[in-house]
Amino acid sequence: GDRAARWLAPRALPPPPPLLLLLLLSRAAALHPDELFPYGRSWGDQLLQEGDDESSAAVKLATPLRFYEARFSYLYVGTNGIISTQDFPRETQYVDDDFPTDFPAIAPFLADIDTSKGRGQVLYREDTSRPVLDLAARYVRSGFPRTAAHFTPTHAFLATWKQVGAYEETTRRAPPSEERNTFQAVLASDESNTYALFLYPTNGLQFFGTRPKESYNVQLELPARVGFCRGEVDDLKREGPYFSLTTTEQSVKNLYQQSNLGAPGVWAFHIGSAPRLDSIRSATAGGDLAKGRSSAPPEHSVNLPAVLESDYTEDNLDYYGENEEEVEYPPSELEETLNGHSSVGGSFQSKAESRPSGESAPLNPQSQEGRPPWGMDTPDLNSHVESSEQSGTRGPTPSEIEGESLDPSQGTLPPYPENKSINPSTFGGAPPSEVDAPPARPEGKVILHYPSPAHSIPLGRGRQVLGVEDVITSNTEVFTYNAANKETCEHHHGQCSPHAFCTDYATGFCCHCQSRFYGSGKYCLPEGVPHRVNGKVSGHLRVGHTPVHFTDVDLHAYIVGNDGRAYTAISHIPQPAAQALLPLTPIGGLFGWLFALEKPGWENGFRLTGATFTHEMEVIFYPGEERVHITQTAEGLDPENYLSIKTNIQGQVPYVPANFTVHLAPYKELYHYSDSAVTSTSSRDYSLIFGATNQTLSYRVYQNITYQACRHAPRPRAVPTTQQLNVDRVFALYTEGEGVLRFAVTNQIGPVEGDSVPTPVNPCYEGSHTCDTKAQCNPGTGVDYTCKCASGYQGDGRSCVDVNECEAGFHHCGPNSVCTNLPGSYSCDCRSGYEFADDRHTCVLIAPPPNPCEDGSHSCAPADQARCIYHGGSSFSCTCLPGYTGNGHQCTDVDECSENRCHPSATCSNTPGSFSCRCPPGYQGDGFQCTPDPASGLKPCEYQQRSAHAQHAHLGSWLHIPQCDEQGHFLPLQCHRSTGFCWCVDSDGHEVPGTRTPPGSTPPRCGPAGEPEPTRRPPTVCERWRESLLEHYGGSPRDDQYVPQCDDLGHFIPLQCHGKSDFCWCVDKDGREVQGTRSQPGITPACIPTVAPPTVRPLPRPDVTPPSVGTFLLYAQGQQIGHLPLNGTRLQKDMAKTLLSLHGSIVVGIDYDCRERMVYWTDVAGRAISRASLVPGAEPETIINSGLISPEGLAIDHFRRTMYWTDSGLDKIERARLDGSERKALFHTDLVNPRAIAVDPIRGNLYWTDWNREAPKIETSSLEGENRRILVNKDIGLPNGLTFDPFSKLLCWADAGTKKLECTLPDGTGRRVIQNNLNYPFSIVSYADHFYHTDWRRDGVISVNRDSGQFTDEYLPEQRSHLYGITAVYPYCPTGRK
Repeated sequence: GDRAARWLAPRALPPPPPLLLLLLLSRAAALHPDELFPYGRSWGDQLLQEGDDESSAAVKLATPLRFYEARFSYLYVGTNGIISTQDFPRETQYVDDDFPTDFPAIAPFLADIDTSKGRGQVLYREDTSRPVLDLAARYVRSGFPRTAAHFTPTHAFLATWKQVGAYEETTRRAPPSEERNTFQAVLASDESNTYALFLYPTNGLQFFGTRPKESYNVQLELPARVGFCRGEVDDLKREGPYFSLTTTEQSVKNLYQQSNLGAPGVWAFHIGSAPRLDSIRSATAGGDLAKGRSSAPPEHSVNLPAVLESDYTEDNLDYYGENEEEVEYPPSELEETLNGHSSVGGSFQSKAESRPSGESAPLNPQSQEGRPPWGMDTPDLNSHVESSEQSGTRGPTPSEIEGESLDPSQGTLPPYPENKSINPSTFGGAPPSEVDAPPARPEGKVILHYPSPAHSIPLGRGRQVLGVEDVITSNTEVFTYNAANKETCEHHHGQCSPHAFCTDYATGFCCHCQSRFYGSGKYCLPEGVPHRVNGKVSGHLRVGHTPVHFTDVDLHAYIVGNDGRAYTAISHIPQPAAQALLPLTPIGGLFGWLFALEKPGWENGFRLTGATFTHEMEVIFYPGEERVHITQTAEGLDPENYLSIKTNIQGQVPYVPANFTVHLAPYKELYHYSDSAVTSTSSRDYSLIFGATNQTLSYRVYQNITYQACRHAPRPRAVPTTQQLNVDRVFALYTEGEGVLRFAVTNQIGPVEGDSVPTPVNPCYEGSHTCDTKAQCNPGTGVDYTCKCASGYQGDGRSCVDVNECEAGFHHCGPNSVCTNLPGSYSCDCRSGYEFADDRHTCVLIAPPPNPCEDGSHSCAPADQARCIYHGGSSFSCTCLPGYTGNGHQCTDVDECSENRCHPSATCSNTPGSFSCRCPPGYQGDGFQCTPDPASGLKPCEYQQRSAHAQHAHLGSWLHIPQCDEQGHFLPLQCHRSTGFCWCVDSDGHEVPGTRTPPGSTPPRCGPAGEPEPTRRPPTVCERWRESLLEHYGGSPRDDQYVPQCDDLGHFIPLQCHGKSDFCWCVDKDGREVQGTRSQPGITPACIPTVAPPTVRPLPRPDVTPPSVGTFLLYAQGQQIGHLPLNGTRLQKDMAKTLLSLHGSIVVGIDYDCRERMVYWTDVAGRAISRASLVPGAEPETIINSGLISPEGLAIDHFRRTMYWTDSGLDKIERARLDGSERKALFHTDLVNPRAIAVDPIRGNLYWTDWNREAPKIETSSLEGENRRILVNKDIGLPNGLTFDPFSKLLCWADAGTKKLECTLPDGTGRRVIQNNLNYPFSIVSYADHFYHTDWRRDGVISVNRDSGQFTDEYLPEQRSHLYGITAVYPYCPTGRK
C-alpha cells in the first residue's frame, strides 16, 4: 500500500519514553552532509591510497591521545571504516568477525569497504583550529553535561569516509552497485580525556553491511560493526574490554536517524581518561548544545542498542514486490531479492511509527537562542513527561549512560551501576511494545567483557565472540538419560549446556536452559540473535532417467530468529540435479520450522530438539509419482555455535528444464507432537514458468522428526499436540554461473487456525488410509479413495511387492554395465574399468593414464636409495630415502658418522643408508649413550686416556691424550703431541698453574706427588699485576672493577674489559691501552694479538660448535610458513621469503626433523598436524587430523623418530611416531593451558610450559612420561616460548607476563636472567650464542645475544600479522653434550 498512508494511519500505542519521543520528533532535523566537520584537501587532510584493504602511515600526534586506560602517540586510518593505535593486520583477520578485535579499534562503520577505481575517498588529519575544537566541545558538553561541562579540547583527529562503496565481486550479470556511504569520526582530547564523535548525515548510509569474501556466493550480508575495542591485554586467549553499538541491519540503519545526544546522526562517547577508564561511556540524551550543559537530568535510562534495534522511523516494507518477472541480475543478498520479487501481498508495520489521534507529544521547542549548531530544535524534557511504566512489560537492559544519581523523591528510578561494557546479548532488540516500558532495575549485576579462558572460543573465520555471560560453547558428545542406573547433577552436570541449569528428579536429572536462552538444555542458544547452520549434502538421484551423484557439497544457512526468516544456500550440486531440486523447499524448510517465529504460548522446533535430531522426509511428485527420500541429521553445535547438519538425498525427481523458474505459493503445515517425535503430512503445489508457459504440478511431503527428550521430569514441558506452521514467503533460485541453489522461507509457528469449523478430511490427505506404503492413495468423493501400487511395484494397492526389473529384463542397461535392483526401480552401473559416455547409458572403456612409478619410466634413483611419488597423469617426483641425500634423481649415502651421531666414546660404522654405534670395551650402553663399566676397574688416567682415544677419530690431532704410567697413574709431565706445549699435573691430572711452557722451550721439571714443588717459570707482568689487584680487592672484585686478563703463558689478552661491563678496549703486549679502541656498551672492539702466536692454533672448546653455512629459521605466520636465512647469527632479512602458503590454516607450533629434512607444524584452524619435505615441489601431508581441538606446541625427537605436542583445548600432552602411528597420551591431568614443548633427545628429557594464570609452571619428565615433576613455578607469568640448547645444556623460556628471557640447567638449578625487557614473546629458539623469538607487539622476529643479553637485530615481515612458532634448521643434526 501507500507508504505515506500507512504512516498516517492511527494506531493505539502506549506512550513511549522521553528519549524515544526525542528520537521520533527529531526526524526532520537530521544531520545534513554540509553540517559534518569541515574536511577536504583545503583543510589539510591527507588522502588515503585507494584500494580494498589500505592503511595510512602512522600519524604522529602532537599530544598523546588517551584510549581506555592507556596513552597512544600514533594513529592509523584504514579503508574499512576503522581507526587504530597500531597498524592493521590483513582484513581477513578482522573485517568479517564480530567484536572484539585483537587490536585496538575505533570503528564508526567497520565493514568491507573498497575505494578502488574512484569509489570514494578516505581523508584524515590532526586539527587544532578553533572552529573545529569549539564545535567538538559543544557536542561533548551537551552529551556529558555533568562530567564534561567545562571540557575544552586542545587537539582533534578527524577521519572522513566520503562516498565510499562496499566491496563487490564483479560478474557479467550484475552491474556495479551505486550505493555509497559517507560518515565521519572525530576524536577530541585534552591532556586528561578523550571523546569520540561519530557522525552519519542524511542519506549518508546507503548500504548497511557487506558480504564476507570467503563465502561471497552464499548471499549472506554481515551488518557493519560500530563501537570500540581495547584489543589484547595480555595473552592469546584473553581479550580486553569492548563496546558494541550495532549487531543487526536495522540497528545500522538507525544510526543516521537516531542519536544519544539529541541530534539525529550524531553519537558521542567518552573513550579515555587519566583516571583509569575501564569501559566506554555513552552520552546522555537531550542536552542543550548551545549552552554546553543539560537543563535537567535525564528522566529515564534507555538501552542504546535496544533503541537502535527497533524501527521507529520506517515501515518494514514488503520484501516481496509486485513483479517476479523482472529478475535481470542475481541478487547480491537474499533479502534484496525478496524485497522486490513475490506475488504475495501484504506489509509489516511498526507499532512506533505513529501516535493515536489526539495523543501528540506535549513537548515545548526551545527558543531560537538555544538552537543547537546543526539546526534542530531540541525538546525540553522537563515539560509534561509522564512515566510509561507498566507492570509485566519487559524493558530493555540498561546501557552504560554517564550521569549522576537522581533524587528518589522525584519518583524516578535511580541510575544503574556502571557496566564494563554494553552486553551484546541485549543488542537483539525487542518489539516496540517491549521497548515502550522503562527498564527494570537490575539486581546489582555488573557485566564484564573479559571472556573466561576456560570457555574461550577458538580463533577462526567468521567467529562471534561474546562476553562472560554470553560466551556460548557446546558439549559435542552425545549422551542419553538412563533411568535404570540413576545419574545425578553432581556427577553429570557437565553434560548440560554452559547456559543451562541442572535439576535432579526421582529417576535422573534433566537440563533446562537459563533465562534468555532456549533449546533442549543440552544445547542452548541465545534468544533474539541470528543463527547459522553449516553442513554437507550428498545425493544419489535420478533426474528423469539420468543418474546424478554428488558428495559432501557445502550447505550454509542463516536464520533471523526474531522475524522467522531462514536463508539456505547449497553450492556445487551438478546439473541437472540442482535445477530439479528447486521445488524441494522442505530441504531449507527444516530450518524455518526449527527457528520459526513463535506466537505466544507456542514453541518452535529447537526448543524441543536442541541440536541433535533426525529429520526424515518422503516426497512423492505428481503426476509422475517420482519418489525421493531426504534424511537430515543434526550433529550438535560446533565451537562457534553453528548447527552442524548432514543431508542425504536418495531417489528420483522430475526433470526441470534449465530456463524454467519455480514458484511456490505460501502454505500452512500441521505438525503433530508426541514423545520424542514430530510428524507432518502436507501437499504443495508449484509452478514451472518460462515466458508464457505456466505449468502447475504438486508433491506430497511426509515428515518425521525424532529426538532424545529427557523423561525424568515429573511434568514434561507442555507442548500442544498439534501446531500450525505458517509459511508466508517461499523463494527458490538456482544461479548456474555461481552453481548455488538457494531457498528462503518466512515462518511462524502457532495454533491451528479454523478449528471451530471442522471439515471432513479424505484419508489420503490425513494418512489414515489402508493403502500399502508403496502405493498411491487416490482420493475420491467425500471419504472414498482407491489404492494403486506405485511404479516399480505390483499388487492390489493394499499389498505391493517390488518388481525386479533386472531379472524380468525390463531394464535398459547397456553392454559392459551391471543392473542393480532397487526398491521400486533399478540402477545401471558400469563395470570396473568402464565409465558412462555422454548419453549416461553406454559404458565405454577407461584408458588409465600411465604411471611412471609403476611402469619404470621414471628417472628416480634406484629403489633402495629413492622413492618415486606419483601425482596423477604423467607427473611424479623423486625423494631420497632416509640415510641418503640428493635431489631424488641422484642420491648419495649420508655419512652419519661424520655428523657425530654416536656418543664420543663409541665406535661409529657407516653403512649404505644407515649407520651403527657401538660402545668400546670397558663401556656399557647403546652407542648413543656410553658410560664406563663399573666392573672394568679403570684408573682416572686410563679412563681419560680411553675417552681421548675414542674422540680422536672426530677431533684429530687437536685433542690431548693423557700419558699414564704402568700403574695407570698420570705422569707428572704432560706434553701435547701436536702443539708441543708441556705442563705439570698433580695426581688427579689437573694442570699445575704457571708450569706451561711453549713449543721449543725447556719443559718444566715436574716431580711426583710428595716431592719438592715443581719448577715454575717466573710470573709475568700481567700475572703480577693481576695478583696485586686481587689482593687489593680482597680476593673478590666487584663486577665493575678491572682485573687484567692473562692467557696461559701469562701474556695480556688483547681484549680487556672492566669486570662484567660492556666497556672494553685493546692493549699491546705490555698491557698498555691502544688509543681509540675504547668502545661503547654493546660494541666490542676488534683487537689484534701483538704476541706472535704459537706454530699450532689453540684447540677450541669441544662443546662450542661454530655456526654452519646454510642455517636458517622457519617461522609460522597464520596461513603461511616463512623462511629467514642466517649469515652466522645475523638475520639475512633481504633473503627472507614464504616457504609454504597454507590457505585456511592457522599454524602455531613448528619444528624440524634434521634426519629426513621435513618440517612439521600444528594447525589450530584445521585441528591437524601436518608435515612437508624441504625438497622442491614436495606437497604438504596431514598425518594427524582427529582427536585434536587446539594443538599448539610441537617438538621433534630426530633420534627416536617421535614427535610430542600440547593441546590446550583438551589439556593434554601426547606423542606419536613421525608418521602419526603409535599415538599415546602422556599426560591429561594437572594441565590448564599447556603451550610450548621442547625435547632433549640426548638425555631423554621432555619439557613443557603451562601458562595457567593461577599457577603457571614449567614441568619435565622422561620421554616415556615417567618421573614427572615441576622445574619452575616461582616468578613466572605467561611462559609462552621454550627451547632447549643442546650445546650449552640450558633450558630457556620467554615469558610474556614478566617480560623476561631466562635460562636454567636441566635440573632447575642455576637460573639466570638473560634479558628483562621483552615486549610480548610467543615462541623462542636458540642457535649458537643467540636466541631468536617471535614477538606479538612488533609482529616480527627478534634476536638476543645469549652472553650479553643485548637485542642485536629484528626482522619485520612486509605482511604484518602475528607470528607464532619458530624453529632453526641446521644443515646437519645437532649432537650436544651429555
